[in-house]
Amino acid sequence: MNVLILGSGGREHTLAQKISESTNCNNLYVAPGNAGTLLCAQNMDLNILNFDEIAHCIKTHDIHMLVVGPEAPLVEGIKDYFDEIPEFNTLKIIGPSQEGARLEGSKERAKEFMKAHNVPTASYQSFDGKSLEAGKKFLTTLSPPFVLKADGLAGGKGVLILNDIEEAQQELENMLTNNKFGKASEKVVIEEFLDGIELSVFVLTDGKNYLTLPNAKDYKRIGEGDTGLNTGGMGAISPVPFADEEFMRKVDKRIVKPSIDGLQKEQIDYTGFLFIGLMKVGDDPFVVEYNVRMGDPETEVVIPRIKNDFLDVLNKTSQGKINEAELIIDSKTAATVMIVSGGYPEAYEKGKAITGLDKVKDVFICHAGTKKENDQVFTNGGRVIAVTAFGDSFEMALQQAYQNAEYINFDKKYYRKDLGKDLF
Repeated sequence: MNVLILGSGGREHTLAQKISESTNCNNLYVAPGNAGTLLCAQNMDLNILNFDEIAHCIKTHDIHMLVVGPEAPLVEGIKDYFDEIPEFNTLKIIGPSQEGARLEGSKERAKEFMKAHNVPTASYQSFDGKSLEAGKKFLTTLSPPFVLKADGLAGGKGVLILNDIEEAQQELENMLTNNKFGKASEKVVIEEFLDGIELSVFVLTDGKNYLTLPNAKDYKRIGEGDTGLNTGGMGAISPVPFADEEFMRKVDKRIVKPSIDGLQKEQIDYTGFLFIGLMKVGDDPFVVEYNVRMGDPETEVVIPRIKNDFLDVLNKTSQGKINEAELIIDSKTAATVMIVSGGYPEAYEKGKAITGLDKVKDVFICHAGTKKENDQVFTNGGRVIAVTAFGDSFEMALQQAYQNAEYINFDKKYYRKDLGKDLF
């Protein structure tokens, strides 16, 4: 089977590595890829939002399966694009339709879906530029902290959690009328603050049946002690220590099953990953958000724990036969430490030479923002390298990941040294 993966980050490198291990994988391509995907696949210089360009590549290289890594092509309707062209009717696509992708593309749509299918979530209201004053008034009815969410895609950075009512009202105005998050914040969802601890649950579904993948917890803030700006993720662990069997049964009964049943009831074409961001409040799960693809850096701890031939699992998913697959999960804990560029998530420099990659051992080095030129690997993004290690506990896994993170160097490198401390 010839496979094309769209994307260039750590998620795509991890998926590429796993798929490359399958005996059923003949040729593997990643577009545009990075220095890491070159180790297990062939990179293709494609614009992931230019569907005509991707179609030409699929025809030229006789691609049988398309795995869509990031959310943007899904929200733009890549699945619908290929479904409407007869010559691609045998192409297997891992990723939902444009209507399915609205669960991530619009926070308001996701909330409406949850409400319609009795999925527990925080209460909310939505506002746009015309209802700015009503939004400010609504904030006065809430107790702090105040949660403001840009309705559209904002690269994981469109959520503000504020304690001061005046600041919250000003930021609402900045989002709705001053383009704080561009087009993404033309509409804003204001919701009640859920006081608990976050985790992520990942589901692979063929639209009717589903497999629940290992759960994970990631760390979004740039600063230690969960301070500073939100990032795309500074590290992750899997499994989550506080998500015991009883809690996960609640997640399945109250959230996963109603969500998948909701897709069927609304006749939404959905084949692929459903990432459910949760808040554990007391002993009960509430949905914070849906994403319609795997998370990053959670992919780096979730996928390596799956022992199956993952291409076979994806193939069964695409055929509507996911109920025939049974996941085999490594019992050890995986932990990922993300090494980022100085200045991230704000301004940072690219093109820094990376050294020490040859010194690491017994870990998976996942490239997130890298490029290779003349046999030298350089930084090419904010999040640069993810170091994933295994251990009998998350403490042991983190220790191994940290030891190896020390070997990898580039100018102004930074990583958080307190991952997992909130779980001790």
